[in-house]
Order: sequence, then C-alpha cells, then structure tokens
Amino acid sequence: MTSVSVIGCGNMGGALLRGLAESGNYTLTACDLDPEAREAVEEYAETTDDPAVAADADIVVVAVKPHIARDVVDDIELSSDQTLVTIAAGVSTDALADRTDATVVRVMPNLAAETRNMAAAVTESTVTDDVRSMLDDVGEFVDIDEELMDIATAVNGSGPAFVFYLIDAMRQAGVESGLDDEDARVLAAQTFKGAAETVLRSDEDIETLIDAVCSPNGTTIEGMDVLWDSDADEAVVDAVAAAERRSKELADESDDE
Repeated sequence: MTSVSVIGCGNMGGALLRGLAESGNYTLTACDLDPEAREAVEEYAETTDDPAVAADADIVVVAVKPHIARDVVDDIELSSDQTLVTIAAGVSTDALADRTDATVVRVMPNLAAETRNMAAAVTESTVTDDVRSMLDDVGEFVDIDEELMDIATAVNGSGPAFVFYLIDAMRQAGVESGLDDEDARVLAAQTFKGAAETVLRSDEDIETLIDAVCSPNGTTIEGMDVLWDSDADEAVVDAVAAAERRSKELADESDDE
C-alpha cells in the first residue's frame, strides 16, 4: 500500500486526505503545526507536528502557502526514490528541484478531492505513475506543460468558487419564485452535477448539448436567449483571466524570493 503524507492540513490538504482515505488505498500521515488542523483530519490519517515524520512516505505532498513552500522543503530530507508533490500556486518545479533529491511533481488540484470528484492538472514532464494513481483515486486529471499551470490554476483551481457562485444564483432564482430554499439548493446543485457528468461522458461539443435541451418555442430557449444577449460569458472569462493574472503574480513573487 502506497504511503502518502500531507504537510499542511488546511482546506486543500484536508480535502486530499479525506478523499484518499475514502479510497482505502493508502496509509496516510497528516502534518501540521496547528493542533486544530490536525484534529480536523485525525479521523483519516495519523497526525504529527514533526515534518521529519511526514518525510517518511512514498509520496510527500506539500500543501502550504506559496511563500513558505521552499522553507518546508528545506526542512525535510527526501531521497531519490521518493516523490515530492507541490500544490502551492505559483511555485515551479524548478524552484524546488534543487532543494531535494526527490522527484518534484507540481499539481493544481481542487477541493472536490474530498468527494473524489477533483479536477487536477499535473506537470507532464515530471509526473510519476504513483502520482497518476493517486490523482485517479480522487478524480480526473490532465497532463499539461508547466507553462500552462497559471491558466489551469484559474480554470480548475479557482473554478469551484465560480461554479458555487452560479449555483447560488440559480438557487436564488428558485427561492424568489417560491421554491423552498433547501429544495432550490438541491435542484440547482444536482443540475450542475448532472450537466457536468453529461459533458464528461458525451462526445458532443457543448453547443450541441445546449441545442439538445432547447426545444423550439420552449422554456429553455427563452432563458438561453437572455444569456446569449447578456455579457454572462464575458464575465466568466474575465473572472478566469483575473485568477490567471494573480497566479502569474504569485509565480513572479516566488521567483524573487
């Protein structure tokens, strides 16, 4: 059984631990200096405040803020037969490779790792089979050139927040027209879940899928006409672009350290 340790048990590190624990395929260690963070994941992993203990794993995931990622890697000793996975936004593999003997793999995951529905991007030039298996166990992933990590950070890393925003807008519309709040929440969220699954399973492009829902003179085409006449798509593109810009800024700040 592959051993995985996660250093940094905040939102993303905790989500990854919960998803991996549910898969049942790993022995897990969680490392954090904050007792409350350790307590939040003690059901899923052995916990420690000692990075040296966490370093004794096949895969060591560094899930800390970008500005301390280097310091964390400097504090742990890894060998060439281990893998270091970094999920710190803006911190390149090159920034860490000289600080460790381990293979460095950069991953941009998202919080849906907790439910094993994660979307992730991983550096195609360094990804190992063990990391591929780990990512497979908590969702879907794509191999990309590291130069594209900033846009991946915006699309799948920040993307859940944008989707939550849209789900809530649909929930609000339902409530304003009389639906119970919880009923509207379930209908909106499940609709996004089902639509996403349809996109992943279908060979059709998204425009064709939209057309399939839009009967002539029906309800959907009326709503789509409103969206097509609006700037909704541009707002989403702008949100993704803003997140991408910030990822690049973090990378520049990281390079200056």
